[in-house]
Amino acid sequence: MFSKQKTWKTQKSTKGNNNNTTHIPLSRCKGQAVPVGSHVRLNLQTGAREVKLQEEDKFQSNLKALKKGKRLDINANTYTSQDLKSALAKFKEGTEVESSKEDKARQAKIKQLFRPIEELKKDFEELNVVIETDMQIMVRLINKFNSSSSSLEEKIAALFDLEYYVHQMDNAQDLLSFGGLQVVINGLNSTEPLVKEYAAFVLGAAFSSNPKVQVEAIEGGALQKLLVILATEQPLTAKKKVLFALCSLLRHFPYAQQQFLKLGGLQVLRTLVQAKGTEVLAVRVVTLLYDLVTEKMFAEEEAELTQETSPEKLQQYRQVHLLPGLREQGWCEITAHLLALPEHDAREKVLQTLGALLATCRDRYHQDPQLSRTLVSLQAEYQALATLELQDGEDEGYFRELLGSINSLLKELR
Repeated sequence: MFSKQKTWKTQKSTKGNNNNTTHIPLSRCKGQAVPVGSHVRLNLQTGAREVKLQEEDKFQSNLKALKKGKRLDINANTYTSQDLKSALAKFKEGTEVESSKEDKARQAKIKQLFRPIEELKKDFEELNVVIETDMQIMVRLINKFNSSSSSLEEKIAALFDLEYYVHQMDNAQDLLSFGGLQVVINGLNSTEPLVKEYAAFVLGAAFSSNPKVQVEAIEGGALQKLLVILATEQPLTAKKKVLFALCSLLRHFPYAQQQFLKLGGLQVLRTLVQAKGTEVLAVRVVTLLYDLVTEKMFAEEEAELTQETSPEKLQQYRQVHLLPGLREQGWCEITAHLLALPEHDAREKVLQTLGALLATCRDRYHQDPQLSRTLVSLQAEYQALATLELQDGEDEGYFRELLGSINSLLKELR
């Protein structure tokens, strides 16, 4: 009888001889559905029927391993596709929960580093801190400078701070809206050299590449006041700042250049560069003249080639008779004599100006024997320096460029 009974074989673990199969009596599963695919057997010792739950236990074990980041021990013969989908759904759910917790913790940490804007505003109010716009600051500085109760130190401090703001084009134009520019221009009339110096410092910053401010300055009498300071006895530091303001006012503004010539500006500058101890100013003046000559030249050439320059502006440039004025006022000789300055940078600027004036001053250059001697002497000096540059591997060095300028002038004058 027993020899005909089918022998029950349990599944063995792949890791040794331990039996991983679990059997429980069906009586314990009363009221519960037996999982699909479960094996049921008759226990010959007890007479009870039992169900094998090996796959269920393995399913739970793999689910725990999956959550811990371990590889699944999947047997395609024991798990259905629905089982795998269920496992992945539970894994995703657990991951999202953990990620959500991490995000909340991170957000809480970030919030601790910042304070609400309302709290900050309240703190500022308690400290009496007032946040001002640039416009409000400039109004306050102008009022401080223009107040009769302000000391000289306070006036200078106000101008010094104002210069910082008017470097911005919009701020410089805003200075016009409440009359601040005219107040600073009037400061050029002060009997205090420091006030003149720092007022010119502010004006130079405001004029720079700002046509609207340049126009208002001409109408407000700034050009006349600047020339008066340069023509009278003043400290060198004040004249430096005034010359800076004059250069900013004249550049790219042909109408101001016309007025400059009518007011005798070239005579003022000639006296300035011929005074003792004004070599620094002389180089700046020569640089200004070079810029004005080449600016007009380029404007006329651009108008002929591209026709982009406005007819009105081009007409204004054509009314600036700068080169004839330079010749009449003796600037051909003055510029040539400045070539004797010892600094290389100064010589470079003088050489540039000599080249720009060559067409106008050629006969004057021929009549000046000192110029030829100076050029020959400089040619030898810069030939030696250029040779040293070549030995150092500099094919296009600074001294080589200066030597080229000297050679070109000598060639033109032969």
